[in-house]
Order: sequence, then C-alpha cells, then structure tokens
Amino acid sequence: MKKYQIIYADCPWRYEFSKSDSRQIENQYPTMTVQEICSLVVPSANDSVAYLWATAPKLIEALSVMKAWGFDYKTHAIWDKEIIGMGYWFRGQHELLLVGTKGHFSPPEQSLRIASIIKSRRNSHSKKPSVVMDYIESWYPEATKIEMFSRCKRMGWDSWGNEVDSDIGLATVKEVNHAREA
Repeated sequence: MKKYQIIYADCPWRYEFSKSDSRQIENQYPTMTVQEICSLVVPSANDSVAYLWATAPKLIEALSVMKAWGFDYKTHAIWDKEIIGMGYWFRGQHELLLVGTKGHFSPPEQSLRIASIIKSRRNSHSKKPSVVMDYIESWYPEATKIEMFSRCKRMGWDSWGNEVDSDIGLATVKEVNHAREA
C-alpha cells in the first residue's frame, strides 16, 4: 500500500447534541464515532505529518485520534471563519488545525511559515479554506499527500472518502488483525 508523507483530515465527528437538534449534522453527511475514526489504519510514511481539523468541543477526541494514528501533537493553527456560528458555551467562530508528526518530519522553511491565525470566510457547512492546502503544497511540493474524508478531488493529492472516487481503501485495525490471524 502506498504511504503518504502528508495526511490531511477533516473527520466526520459525531456530536451527541445533534441527535435532538434541528441542525442535525447527520443531515449533512454520515458521521463516525471517535472509536471508528481511531480504528482506521492510516497509510502514513515513517516520516510524516498530519493536519487534523478539530472543533473546540472535539479537541480532546481529535488529540486521541492523532495519537491512535501514530502522530505526536506539535502545534495548531486557528481558522477564523469571520462569521459567528451557533454554540452552547460560546458562539463558535473558529476551528483548530492540529499538527502532529511521526518520525522525523521538519516544519516548513522559516521564510515560508505563516501566522497561526488563518482568516478566511466560512463557505458551506464544514468546507475548509482551500488556502490551507495551498500552503501545504508550497511547503512540501514533492511530498506524497492524501486527503482523508475528502469531498472533492484535488490535483496532486490522493483522496479517500464517501463523496469521492477514492484512490485507496482503508481498513480498520480490527480488520488488519483479523487478516493477520487468518
């Protein structure tokens, strides 16, 4: 199986409040439990970096996903959506982009580094700013890249998700262990 140096993921988090909420996330796309997300076998290279989107209520879960996928948390950026959304404690206007590495993976060259706050007006539900992928491409033009939970194809990236013709298939840890035992 092909291994990727760049893993970019916008997980379909399941929110307990959404079961009774009229804005039910499941109306937008199928969601997954944290356990289901953690169980995916991510095709990461020995030396790789993960960019993982997380909302504030899912921060702890996102960190556990990063760890389950074999990455060590390093830092994060904040996406300022420039539009105030709904919320339960605060009316959310941002999301977090967590960064984690596996093995030895260097950060972008000093001259190419950007501010930790990315201002980009929110578009449709859950759509992330394309400028983030633009930055990643400029930092690591030769790296192998995959977008997990992808909604559309992007040149130079492989994709995996239920809304695209996926370039790879992903197994769960349980499936891999079962195959090894057979």
